[in-house]
Amino acid sequence: MAHPLQLGFQDAASPVMEELLHFHDHALMIVFLISTLVLYIIVAMVSTKLTNKYLLDSQEIEIIWTILPAAILILIALPSLRILYMMDEVNNPHLTIKAMGHQWYWSYEYTDFEELGFDSYMIPTQDLTPGQFRLLEADHRMVIPVESPVRMLISAEDVLHSWAVPALGVKMDAVPGRLNQAAFSASRPGIFYGQCSEICGANHSFMPIVVEAVPLSHFESWSSLMLQDS
Repeated sequence: MAHPLQLGFQDAASPVMEELLHFHDHALMIVFLISTLVLYIIVAMVSTKLTNKYLLDSQEIEIIWTILPAAILILIALPSLRILYMMDEVNNPHLTIKAMGHQWYWSYEYTDFEELGFDSYMIPTQDLTPGQFRLLEADHRMVIPVESPVRMLISAEDVLHSWAVPALGVKMDAVPGRLNQAAFSASRPGIFYGQCSEICGANHSFMPIVVEAVPLSHFESWSSLMLQDS
């Protein structure tokens, strides 16, 4: 999860998020090189009194500064489109979970099981135990198996919400009357935090999302206990 004074992204916990981090570094390097070149040209033009007449009217340089930006845009667009299509692909998910946004909590339904579902509320500050995070802990975590493709069906019951977990590279709007789909796969065990990312009313800041990725055997034990309790 994020920590104080963090400048970059959270550590990636899914293959898609790893690709997003690589693309971010790729695009940032291009922006850095362009900014350096522009700064050098500005400093050179301001500091020198000499004038090159071939720079004032030259078809060759006009061709270069027309083709070069187009090539740079292609270098940015192609990886971006690749990741965009990767994020939309849902190939044989092992688990399907429906997340419903409410004012102001989330409810989860594991559609592959007959009666496995629960509501997830934020734990109030006065009820937190040592080591838990304020405004981020939920009384029921969404548990998923590691390295298993998960399909999320996301909707809302009242107003617009947004189901977002940065470490997993997932952010999908929850729209009343519309069922949106997202997919991800946790590449390592852990607890990953997110929040509602769409302003949805007075308690918008109090809708945490907690995803716990566990080995498959632990997930089977957890689902059996939840089914017994229900």
